[in-house]
Amino acid sequence: MTILALVFCIGAGLYFANGKPIAAGILLMIGGFFDILDGAVARENGRVTVFGGVLDSVSDRYADAAVFIGIMWGGYSAILPYIENDWVVSAVALVGSLLVSYSRARAEAAGTGKLAIGVAERAERMILIILGAFTGLLNWAVLIVAVISHLTVLQRMIATYRILQKR
Repeated sequence: MTILALVFCIGAGLYFANGKPIAAGILLMIGGFFDILDGAVARENGRVTVFGGVLDSVSDRYADAAVFIGIMWGGYSAILPYIENDWVVSAVALVGSLLVSYSRARAEAAGTGKLAIGVAERAERMILIILGAFTGLLNWAVLIVAVISHLTVLQRMIATYRILQKR
């Protein structure tokens, strides 16, 4: 199911790139459903593995990249008139999305314990993109994702610093 979720998200990226945001939003919803379902099914059947968690996390990063690259390609992040290249906001959102996950993984590896801090987990980011796709406000959704992703990274860095200073 993890791979199926990834396939749907890649499809969403392709639809964004080809100017079909509604179809992309639908595929993104389906991909999100399978992403939620895969972990639940593994837990229900007692088949949770460390590799499964790693595969899920890596697949999510590829899915994020596919979606934001599709948005960039489709030109849906043009929002600020003084930015000549309309892909910049999507690139900032993509980097923020990747760093949200990386900052958590790196902090936990450094010994913080589970670090579930921040306003922009993956589900929240994808919900914003889906809503933007359905409402015609995708450019604003991408801008919001760009801002809250980096805010989440900042929140995690502050929390990590505080936790590690106590050691």
